[in-house]
Amino acid sequence: MKNHQDVVADPYSEAMSLALYALAPRAKSRAELFTQLTKRGTEPEIAESVLDSLELQGLLNDLEFAQQWVESRRRQKKLSIGVIIQELRTKGVAADIIDEVTEGTDTNQEYQMAFDLAHRKYRSCAHLDHEVIRRRIHGLLARKGFSNDITQQVMRDLLAS
Repeated sequence: MKNHQDVVADPYSEAMSLALYALAPRAKSRAELFTQLTKRGTEPEIAESVLDSLELQGLLNDLEFAQQWVESRRRQKKLSIGVIIQELRTKGVAADIIDEVTEGTDTNQEYQMAFDLAHRKYRSCAHLDHEVIRRRIHGLLARKGFSNDITQQVMRDLLAS
């Protein structure tokens, strides 16, 4: 009778299991998943084969991943498009896909998101000194990745009202 350690797992099946397990909590880009598989000891050729199979099954799609990432990060974290683009690059999403999923974003949307964030922050600290308010709002917008131009315009408009 063989014990569990004597059984040699099929490397492809093992890699497929790892990939599916990795995809369970959230979608991932192809590059992210490739990195995870190779870090866990999967041979690059086997990893590529598993990823191709997952793409054919519709379980791995960088375009869908990028669209969901943009939507999620804008809605939940209120991040600027610049920060989101950098995140997608870090996740190995191709430049043409990044361009496609971010092309509809305009300066007015960025401004409105920044203004809404700043206004919410202003309401919570309006009782403080004017300079403290300015620092806190400016810091918030900087952490969210909004450009200096947008931040300055939001500050002018918010503090003028």
